[in-house]
Amino acid sequence: MHEFIKWTATEAVARLARGEVSPLELLDAAEARISETNLQINAMVTLCFDRARDRARQLMSGSRSGRPAEFLHGLPIAVKDNTDVEGLRCTSGSRVYENRIAPGSDPVVQRLEAQGALIVGKTNLPEFAAGGNTFNDVFGATRNPWDTRMSASGSSGGSAAALAAGQVWMATGNDFGGSIRTPAAFCSVSGLRPSPGRVARLQKQPFNPLSVEGPMARTVADVALMFDAEAGFDARDPLSPREPLPSFAQCAARPERPRRVAVSADLGIAPVVDGDVRASINDVAKKMAADGVEVEEAHPDLANAAAHFLTLRGAVYIARVAPLLAQYRNVLKPEVVENIEFGLGLKLTDVVSAEIAQGEIIRRAAAFFERYDALICPAAVCPPFDVNWRYPESWDGVDFSGYMGWLVLTCAVTMTACPVLAMPGGFTPGGMPLGLQVIGRPQGEAALFGHGAWLESLLGFAHLTPLDPR
Repeated sequence: MHEFIKWTATEAVARLARGEVSPLELLDAAEARISETNLQINAMVTLCFDRARDRARQLMSGSRSGRPAEFLHGLPIAVKDNTDVEGLRCTSGSRVYENRIAPGSDPVVQRLEAQGALIVGKTNLPEFAAGGNTFNDVFGATRNPWDTRMSASGSSGGSAAALAAGQVWMATGNDFGGSIRTPAAFCSVSGLRPSPGRVARLQKQPFNPLSVEGPMARTVADVALMFDAEAGFDARDPLSPREPLPSFAQCAARPERPRRVAVSADLGIAPVVDGDVRASINDVAKKMAADGVEVEEAHPDLANAAAHFLTLRGAVYIARVAPLLAQYRNVLKPEVVENIEFGLGLKLTDVVSAEIAQGEIIRRAAAFFERYDALICPAAVCPPFDVNWRYPESWDGVDFSGYMGWLVLTCAVTMTACPVLAMPGGFTPGGMPLGLQVIGRPQGEAALFGHGAWLESLLGFAHLTPLDPR
């Protein structure tokens, strides 16, 4: 493993800014690492190193003066394959778009490139980002670098696996029902599901607070650095913030021990939680208490949150994918067809009732965080599972309801609209990663990064990646 690959993104950017290493050298290291590891994990599905080198030379020929604090100075990154990069293949993991070339770049890509990021390629995902295991008929399955027999989860599984294996220093993700959080958990990396609107998106339903774009990296500080480059106002997204945002990298650089933290292994809603997952959460609680934090077992009332989530998700699917059903039913995976048909079967009263219920959940969560600085729970009810499973149908003898059933903990938290930091939380006795959701106060990313940096230091898992796939 090349020494450059072992650097955190924060260290790499600092060295780039000082001229100690060039963007071209980091591109060479990333390309070599992808060549060494991608056959084992299938995380990167489309590469564009010629494009990245052209942009690197342009960047190196320009003036260094006047660059903002969040500038990335030529750091190589990867982009999830449902996010457009102009001129590059973007398939969304579907045979419908197998040969599609993006006519323009997504706003988050525009912003990252304007802030000095170099895109080296696209990462794998399930078809139309539907599901918690990354496989599709275009590129096949992504495997977990910790054990290539296991799933990297999804839908940002390619991004998480690429980060864990050291192929890139940062990668984009997006999160609807856990698509940043569960892959981060399964691969022992970090990511942020930000408050809706923090990272501008162009969506068919512009006031949709469920689906968000967010950063993924190997450490909390690296996630914060990427978030600085992504977040901000865009007039095309009515949810994006007009007010200036703080430096989240500075927040992460100042670890802050929270005063009072709520902990829950099941949020009062999970039908089953694996014993190793419960043990990991209990261990985290004990370590926080030993360091002086007031820890209480508590959670907001999330009854029926997952069911209402599925209703709202079904309504979004009508806009996103339903127009494809008549022509492409025979090539869409069964779960995508199921989602579309579920959405088309909804009544207007179903959707309005779910929207009203989400408002109540948001208000209950806001009241909950008047007492607690953060809520910590698992990112998944189970450890990484066999990559050949489409999804876990049951666990410990308990059946899940549908292919989203095992994602109940992340789906329910989506409904609160609170920011969530996903980060490593421990390991099973067999050495497979377990991850945490660290849920912050509404629009409380600044404090969340400080608390997350403190917890990362307390737990001591961040240094375990990158690793050679095994």
